[in-house]
Amino acid sequence: MIDLRSDTVTKPDDAMREAARDAEVGDDVYGEDPTVNELEARVADVLGFEDALLVPSGTMGNQVAVRTHTERGQEAIVERESHVYKWELGGVAQHSGVQPRPVDGDDRGVVAPERVREAHVAADGHRAGTGLLALENTHNSKGGTAIAPEAIDAAAAVAREREVPVHLDGARLFNAAAALDAPAERFTREVDSAMVCLSKGLGAPVGSVLAGSEGFVERARRTRKLMGGGMRQAGILAAPGLRALENRDRLAADHERARRLAAGLDDLPGVDAPEPETNIVVAETVDPADEVVAACEREGVGCVAFGDYRVRFCTHWDVDDADIDAALAGVERAVD
Repeated sequence: MIDLRSDTVTKPDDAMREAARDAEVGDDVYGEDPTVNELEARVADVLGFEDALLVPSGTMGNQVAVRTHTERGQEAIVERESHVYKWELGGVAQHSGVQPRPVDGDDRGVVAPERVREAHVAADGHRAGTGLLALENTHNSKGGTAIAPEAIDAAAAVAREREVPVHLDGARLFNAAAALDAPAERFTREVDSAMVCLSKGLGAPVGSVLAGSEGFVERARRTRKLMGGGMRQAGILAAPGLRALENRDRLAADHERARRLAAGLDDLPGVDAPEPETNIVVAETVDPADEVVAACEREGVGCVAFGDYRVRFCTHWDVDDADIDAALAGVERAVD
């Protein structure tokens, strides 16, 4: 099986396994795990923040951020197709008692400043007001679009003028940085917190990191504990994460393979695959997506339905050039 369902299916390499085995550890809830502390400091530096916090997953990172930034009853402005709104089991409402106010981004998931301005609600005697703006980069549902930092800045500026904090779901932020040839810290310059995943294109077996100011991270640490994310000798997880950070430069290879995959898919009958911006290929299909996915699986290619007639393929570090060729041959057999 050539598994292109997601970039979360990667296996840790030998160096990561050895790092986990040999990691120096302590009780992280007491702040005594040196490997966790190193990872948090490294990510904070890479993203341009004062501090950071290791969490088990990107979803927990987003939910901790929402809970930490907001008060119950407030509204959170979210893009209608964003992960924090669409794919996290209603966590914004369940965990934080916050009411999402979805707004429409453009066809790439970019939230225009005027959408933020229109959606903002001032607090008064009848309304709890807007407590957060949540943005996403890259945008998963829009096919891994790499949103320019200037677009993030523009939306964030409207929120911050109204004293509303801004959180960036940067699960694949390093893909955006690679695609646009800009440092990751450029994308986070005008936001109050950001989350990045180490277990997607970077290949770590588990872990995400939430970053922000020292005060924010101090509060977020309590929220993480509340949500059951206070881990103990977590250096065993942080050590592969440190190795994963070194893989940022190789993301461009995933993007190139995604472009080759999309070009090959687009040549097949009944498939329309626009050129991707990063490592996610979303193909429109004439046949129902569930049928295409099942046929591809029979031919040894893993992919996922991404709508009634949309199929998603993700390249990642466990996929090489030969795998792309074999995958295209398998999909061709599946749709023939």
